[in-house]
Amino acid sequence: MTTAPARRPRRQRSVTESLLSIVLGLEAILLFFVALTAFGLKALPPAAALGGGVGLIVALAIAGRLVRYPWGVWLGWVLQAVLLATGIVLPLMYVVAAVFVAIWIFCFVRGRQLDSARLQFTPGETQPKETT
Repeated sequence: MTTAPARRPRRQRSVTESLLSIVLGLEAILLFFVALTAFGLKALPPAAALGGGVGLIVALAIAGRLVRYPWGVWLGWVLQAVLLATGIVLPLMYVVAAVFVAIWIFCFVRGRQLDSARLQFTPGETQPKETT
């Protein structure tokens, strides 16, 4: 009788990675409703409103998985600027996007603080390579 090969232990995510991926996921949900609003108000042609919305949702979902890498965090920062730029189409998005960018900044700063505090109290653990 053969035994199944041992599974590799699951990689432990940093607090920063977890928080930033949550924010990007919430922004993807937000952009679903923004795309529907832009379509309903006829602020953009239907293909641009729905296609652009789907494109941004996919980009946010992918970035949520890539925040484990330093360049993935930078991609998240770029997407924050894109989120702010949606205010060009729907001016209320300047306010909504500013709130989400503030949440992103808070999660970035606080996550890094919590990660460094965890390193101080966890012997033998090394600094994760994925933070910037």
